[in-house]
Amino acid sequence: MPHRIVFATQHYQYLKDRILSLCGDQCENGKLEIRDFPDGEHYHRILSNVGNKEVVLIGGTIDDQETLELYDLASGAIQLGALSLTIVIPFFGYSTMERAVKYGEIVKAKTRAVLFSSLPNTSRGNRIVMIDLHVDGITWYFESGIRPMHLYAKDFVKEAALEMAAGRPFVLASTDAGRAKWVESLANDLHVPAAFVFKRRISGDETAITAISADVKDKIVIIYDDMIRTGGSLIHAAESYRDAGAAEICVITTHGIFAGNGFQKIKNSGIIKRIICTDTHPNALLIKDDMLQVKSVAQLIVDALALETFS
Repeated sequence: MPHRIVFATQHYQYLKDRILSLCGDQCENGKLEIRDFPDGEHYHRILSNVGNKEVVLIGGTIDDQETLELYDLASGAIQLGALSLTIVIPFFGYSTMERAVKYGEIVKAKTRAVLFSSLPNTSRGNRIVMIDLHVDGITWYFESGIRPMHLYAKDFVKEAALEMAAGRPFVLASTDAGRAKWVESLANDLHVPAAFVFKRRISGDETAITAISADVKDKIVIIYDDMIRTGGSLIHAAESYRDAGAAEICVITTHGIFAGNGFQKIKNSGIIKRIICTDTHPNALLIKDDMLQVKSVAQLIVDALALETFS
């Protein structure tokens, strides 16, 4: 029998297919029946036999419907006798809501973690695999013995930066000081300078950049950010690097969300030459533009599943 059986939510079928193509005969293709009713309710049925098998379920918490679909499928696999359960969440939604700033704010990164922690344990336990979380501490929100596993797409960032630079010297930069340590670590691995911008908050939704930490004049600047949502902060930082004399600006991000018209806004700015992101969020695959290159995290996931086994 195949060692593992792999399922995915509707939005992440593409990533399941890529993972299966790398697994060969080590993984079985899990089959589902999914139907939507006119009243807004959804029907799910697991067609494959999961009894006494290691179940891998792929789905991001990209919206509330997707989150509940992922939870329902996980519950179904457990009820049907899965030997173990691994939930792969390529993009963990609400990751920027990881702490309360004002009284009464709901820490939704925690409520989502608690939701998945409420799943009954399989005989060999449950685990959650996540990629490039916005805040490392989110892993501590999981309870009830569930095993969180945080994968870093560090190799992807380094390879993308070298590809963009094409042998030319460059500076690896961040959009703000909050990501400075992570970018500095990557820059040290690549033996290049690191740069970040200092921000001053003017109001609740407005910031001003007051300084840049490194000399970028006449240099290629490659900005890394863990996620691009609307593109506003990215454009603001890119403008600052341009105004400081950068010769060319490119961008690497793990999670290309591009909410609303985010990608078009970035392109229309005329500041950024090229973007490379991964396929952790399905929105990135909807964009067909030479400016954007999408690379898969399938191999990263397969390698992690191959190394990590249940005891």
